[in-house]
Amino acid sequence: MKLIFTIGLAAALAGAADSPFACNRSALAPEARHRHFDELGPKLLQLHNGARELSNGYEFGFPAETATAQLVAEWAVGEHLCCPFFDIELRFEKEGGGIWLRPTGRPGTKEFIRSDFARWLQSSGLLLP
Repeated sequence: MKLIFTIGLAAALAGAADSPFACNRSALAPEARHRHFDELGPKLLQLHNGARELSNGYEFGFPAETATAQLVAEWAVGEHLCCPFFDIELRFEKEGGGIWLRPTGRPGTKEFIRSDFARWLQSSGLLLP
């Protein structure tokens, strides 16, 4: 697996004020941007098997399979770069339970997720079409 990410922007933002609620696609190199948005995003939309609303965001469930875990982790790394306002957690349930991807953050993050992840939430029944 080849990962190509530009981390200069993320490092520059580390000590800066809160970033805006906007996806910075240029934080990813062109190849990584294509992988993140055109391959991983659509694949994870197909693979996710549920969503839960949280007070400061959402969590999205995935099957407990090694290949799926690798895709979710790769996506989380890219998302961390292009949406630095997210706190992103991956949680693996015990006894072969599912994998949970949890993007959360400061006030306003949940509303951003509701808009940006609308198809994920609709397919989970948490957002009306």
